[in-house]
Amino acid sequence: MSRRCRDDHRLKTLIAQECARLIAEEGVQDFGAARRKAALRLAVGNRAVLPDNVEIEQALLDRQRLFDADRQAIRLRGLRETALNAMRFLARFRPRLVGPVLSGAVGPHAGVHLHLFADSPEEITLFLMEHHIPFETGEHRLKMASGVQICLPAYRFTAGETRVDLTVFGPLAEREAPLGPVNGRLMRRAGLAEVQALLIESLP
Repeated sequence: MSRRCRDDHRLKTLIAQECARLIAEEGVQDFGAARRKAALRLAVGNRAVLPDNVEIEQALLDRQRLFDADRQAIRLRGLRETALNAMRFLARFRPRLVGPVLSGAVGPHAGVHLHLFADSPEEITLFLMEHHIPFETGEHRLKMASGVQICLPAYRFTAGETRVDLTVFGPLAEREAPLGPVNGRLMRRAGLAEVQALLIESLP
């Protein structure tokens, strides 16, 4: 490896570590925003040395293991317990856990992200209203494996101190996961049994 390549690799690693610090300490939640902020702080204008989302996620996991292992394990377990309770509550909509709480790369402001499946979003609206759950509505933009961008109905409510985000798919969409924002591959989804298994594995 040439000296230039080694220097570029070292700089990319430093930027990824700064991104991880921004996410862990300053509550920056979007990898793109963390990357832009880190590049600005380190005065890096060469886009070729900026880390991709996978490298940033790995730097975040490495940082958590190195500096915050005990608290991180407690935080992650608490979020997964919240996710499991929310999934049980929403069981009729066949919930799937996705995102940082599933991967383990959670920052201090991470929330629970669930995919639900229903004939219409109104079913979710009525269900939350019937259970007197205050919620906000919106849209989530996702990219499918075909390359098509879709906008899906989204709901948000708070469970304790944790934000729970719901994305509502049609009933047949369980068979086709969207592409993940981190690595651009099919998004990993976990059902109730898998989340329960993750919690059992984390028991001391």
